[in-house]
Amino acid sequence: MKKVTIFFFLALTAQIAFTQPDIPVEQWTGKTIMLIGAHPDDDTYSQGTLAMLQEHGNEVFIVTLTTGNVGTQDTTLSMTDLANIRRQEELAALKVLGIPGDHYINLGYDDGMLEYQNKKDIVANLVRQIRKIRPDVLFAFDPGKGSQRWRKADHRSASYLAADAARAAMWPLLFQGQITNEGLKAFTIPAYMLYDCDPAAINTWVDISAYKDKKIDAMAKYVSQWSSGWYKYTGPTLSPKEEKEVKEKLARHFTLHDGKTMEGFRYYKGLPDNIGR
Repeated sequence: MKKVTIFFFLALTAQIAFTQPDIPVEQWTGKTIMLIGAHPDDDTYSQGTLAMLQEHGNEVFIVTLTTGNVGTQDTTLSMTDLANIRRQEELAALKVLGIPGDHYINLGYDDGMLEYQNKKDIVANLVRQIRKIRPDVLFAFDPGKGSQRWRKADHRSASYLAADAARAAMWPLLFQGQITNEGLKAFTIPAYMLYDCDPAAINTWVDISAYKDKKIDAMAKYVSQWSSGWYKYTGPTLSPKEEKEVKEKLARHFTLHDGKTMEGFRYYKGLPDNIGR
């Protein structure tokens, strides 16, 4: 039994190593990158990597499923107020990262309600974006490798919706009207960078040491999600004291790997059918 256990451990280790990118992420250039997230700020899981990729001559697009119009404890804000606030916060954060504002696409669903929406409608909208943007790499929440990974509601839905849309986009007879009426073409995404994954499943570490401060500055733009802004929004900027506190807090929560500031991903290359295998 012990020998069998060791064999499977070695096989798993070999599989993880094999699925690493052929070229280190730090050397990627000329690629089209697409991220699918549930809320305005879900790109924070990989903002250091995204800033680096944008600077290195890649083209980065952010697709967000919801407007984030529920994420506050301030009951004086309407859903419309908060949706507008969070859009401006996301655009401000992307500007810090060097990502153009017209590369931000929000599909407009209500925060907290993704699993109650018409799934076919959401997948169709995501497939349309995939077929338009035609990404070389998709960043998305990791749905889990081998078994389902628990997530809070919208993140859970977003992980599966992204995987389902990636699969549907490659079949020319699925959402065929997009091809006949909109001039789009079926598209197979070649590779994936899955974030917020089980630490044991991480097989790719990206050194973001040079982008740490930029990521902190970008994350501090989400005023409605930080400090007193969460309870009583007074934005669009933090007070100098709160900004200092927020940035110090963020600096303490970066992941160190081999002594460097890193972001970890489960990299996968292949057909979307096998994303979770």
